[in-house]
Amino acid sequence: MDNPRTRLLTAALTAATALTPAGAALAQSDAGKTATGRVFLDGNRNGELDQGEQGVEGVAVSNGLEVVTTDEDGRYSLAVDGQTIIRMTKPAGYAVPTNESELPQFYYIHDPDGSPHDLRYPGVQPTGSLPDQINFPLHEAEKTESFEAILISDPQPQSGREIDYIRDDVVSELIGTDAKFGMTTGDIMFDDLSLLPRYNAVIGQIGVPWWNVPGNHEMNFQASGDKHATETFKRVYGPTYYSFEYGAAHFISLDNVDYQGKNVGREEPRYRGGGVYEGRISNRQLEWLKNDLALVLKDELVFLAMHIPLKTYLGDGANVNTVNRRELFDIIEDYPNLYAVAGHTHTSEHHYFDEDDGFDGKKPFHHHVLSTVSGSWWSGPKDARGIPDAVQRDGTPNGYHVLEVDGTNVEVRFKAANKPADHQMRVMFDTAHHTHNAHIYGDYDMGELLDGDMTADKVPAASLLVNLFDGGRRSHVEFKVAGGGWRDMTHVRQMDLHANELFQRNAGTVKPWVEAEPSSHIWKADLPDEIGPGTYTVTVRATDEFGNTHHAHKVLEVRGTGLEQSLNAGDGKT
Repeated sequence: MDNPRTRLLTAALTAATALTPAGAALAQSDAGKTATGRVFLDGNRNGELDQGEQGVEGVAVSNGLEVVTTDEDGRYSLAVDGQTIIRMTKPAGYAVPTNESELPQFYYIHDPDGSPHDLRYPGVQPTGSLPDQINFPLHEAEKTESFEAILISDPQPQSGREIDYIRDDVVSELIGTDAKFGMTTGDIMFDDLSLLPRYNAVIGQIGVPWWNVPGNHEMNFQASGDKHATETFKRVYGPTYYSFEYGAAHFISLDNVDYQGKNVGREEPRYRGGGVYEGRISNRQLEWLKNDLALVLKDELVFLAMHIPLKTYLGDGANVNTVNRRELFDIIEDYPNLYAVAGHTHTSEHHYFDEDDGFDGKKPFHHHVLSTVSGSWWSGPKDARGIPDAVQRDGTPNGYHVLEVDGTNVEVRFKAANKPADHQMRVMFDTAHHTHNAHIYGDYDMGELLDGDMTADKVPAASLLVNLFDGGRRSHVEFKVAGGGWRDMTHVRQMDLHANELFQRNAGTVKPWVEAEPSSHIWKADLPDEIGPGTYTVTVRATDEFGNTHHAHKVLEVRGTGLEQSLNAGDGKT
């Protein structure tokens, strides 16, 4: 079957396979050891290369640094050292086998001695000597340039009970999806890696291949540094960075959690809980990325997934931003069709990198920080199912995203867990001066401060607030009252008042670090002063980052002035 990679071999193969200084060291450290094998079409799907089964030409195979392509018989050859994961880039029009939990089997781990033995959770078992052949089976699959995928971030169960929440709040509604695959952008766990088998079995019920990106909560915290920080991840999921293809899209998983070690900056050893880390893409990984992209057509969609954002609105800290993102920009800026997603911050954000950020591509580079499955880390009061409200600290409901790809065009739509698909915004009326202060809540029922019931003398001081859950700076929000004309709303950065009230009122159900943070997707407008007593429909129309239009409605009741209400109450009138 024709593969577009073969059209690049003449121009790019030399650059893609040439050893950099780091690569030369790799080859010389274990001179004479070479992994060889074939990528083949597994007709009977037994995972073995049987007589008569054909090799697949032009498939990229890598040792984590070099990238080579298979010849006309599907053969490849790569240098290995003492610890190497040979990984194949799944080409478009093919599928790789998956295990019982739908995890793609596209790699072979060569680690003769295995992981260090002092890790709390087991890593890779010793693999022994290098096999004579490392073969990778492929299955034929439909090749289409239009498809969907499921994107989830930070499911982050801290206990078995929280896996129940993932199962019943998200997984159940995704079973039967038409998506071609799913991907989790890190923080699969919340430190307790013994929960991985059960979690994977639950996610596997969705029924599509599921790719995974490492986060800072999949770390082996006993490791002294980054080298052995993902041993359990490797045992379960394989390489921490890799690529695969669907349609005209090239997907890249990056590991940008650089673990500094358990005791960095601490007087006492800390064997449980998170160590110190920062957002950084390793030099070796950047070299691999250059080689990987050298075999990608410039007009393909390049989709990057990572855990720590390239940039966030939560500040400049190295633990919430990728500190060497400009080095990444230098590698990818010649590819005009770029999109990148991340998780980590439990906020929803859109960033557009341009020359002011050091990105010199032909058009701004869209970076999307995804909403999370766990929301506020499974905090908040529980609903009738026994599942926490879990609204994020920026006011976004917990949920996931659906990626829509059509050729090189990308759209991503947010889906709130256990909510209708059109639940895309929250509409609030802000009438009280101290709405954001916890001490006022005791005078009101939950939500009363933000509802649509007010006296006429409140109207001139009242604001309409809209949280467009997956909005950004390219979104546009407007409203109208009853039969009036549309009025623009102003994009502001402030906390979601509903989230703040929810956390303050339910402090006993909220994880101790959770508090409302300024949201990047709030819009505000003054209510028209001329609104008099009566009952009105307020309609909000929002156009999101991809040009899709969403509507919401809220009923506004304006009663007589506060003085009139008091007098009527004293006269026994209503």
